[in-house]
Amino acid sequence: MYKEGENNSVLIEYLGDHPIIRVIDFLIENRLFDYSKKQIAENAGIGKVTLFKYWERLEEIGIVKVTRKFGKTKLYKLNEGNEVVKRLIELELALADMISEIIAKEEKTKVEKEDS
Repeated sequence: MYKEGENNSVLIEYLGDHPIIRVIDFLIENRLFDYSKKQIAENAGIGKVTLFKYWERLEEIGIVKVTRKFGKTKLYKLNEGNEVVKRLIELELALADMISEIIAKEEKTKVEKEDS
């Protein structure tokens, strides 16, 4: 039986609660907008120090990209042109479909048991 974690997305639920996964998950869910590193850390539920520990990795492989600069502040968003990002989005959609099917089957079974 599928049991959803506390406000966890399917990526976090199935890939683990790691800071990189949290950042990627936040950026996928909010891919229309750009954010400062501080905003990304806050919204991903991780500390700034933790974000800075992993940020270089995300930039190295092109998961994130700079969208705007004003003063010293840079805004970032998910690099949807990156092949890895495309596949992560596909993975999230596939996992969500799978979970939906599991929940639908469980609900159907529950209704059938109540009717009998």
